[in-house]
Amino acid sequence: MSKRTRAASLTTFVAASVAFGAVLAGPADATGKDTSASKHASTSASAKVKAGAWPKFLSASQLPPHPTSSWTAGKVTDGVPDELRFCVEDTLPGYDSRYRDFRTDLETNAQQLTFVVGTSAKAKALATRLNKDIRACATRIERSDPETEAALKDYGKLSVEEGAHAYGLHTETSWGATDINLYSVGRDGRAVTFVRWAQMGDFSDAPVKAFKKTTTTAVNRLY
Repeated sequence: MSKRTRAASLTTFVAASVAFGAVLAGPADATGKDTSASKHASTSASAKVKAGAWPKFLSASQLPPHPTSSWTAGKVTDGVPDELRFCVEDTLPGYDSRYRDFRTDLETNAQQLTFVVGTSAKAKALATRLNKDIRACATRIERSDPETEAALKDYGKLSVEEGAHAYGLHTETSWGATDINLYSVGRDGRAVTFVRWAQMGDFSDAPVKAFKKTTTTAVNRLY
């Protein structure tokens, strides 16, 4: 497998365009736009969801507090951020989605991705598939890159609207790069939201309690 690079001191997995591989990338620029968003944003679905009907997104102040840096929120953008593609790529096609990037002045970053589908039943099925994808992601990472070890922790269900679930994913490469990601999936009616927080470190560095609060806020804000 080709040599991986480490940029901006943060490891993130992104779906590769060929050979079902993964590449390591740095945190997304919160002001940048996803160049491949058009592949994942359904024009017909967008026409059915009026701008005013779209669920609300988290604000920067609602992310887990960073000890030395404030959060900055990017614009809400059509599509799917690269940082979320690898684990859930197979579930994404055919759904209208929007996302928002968040970043600090250091290596910590986050994303919120929200889908609106036709019915509550479809939203429930989508949330189920996203949860399944996250639970399988550690195995998927190790199969795609023998030089990376991955471990998943299930932080359980959250009692909010139609429900939410939180997870932690730690990755460590053979050359010593170690990163911790927190993921959550939540649903309210026809809307499903997917939140990710990431920085260098391991499970001991994960602000699990604060992330659960962020997830609860994200789901409550949908409608």
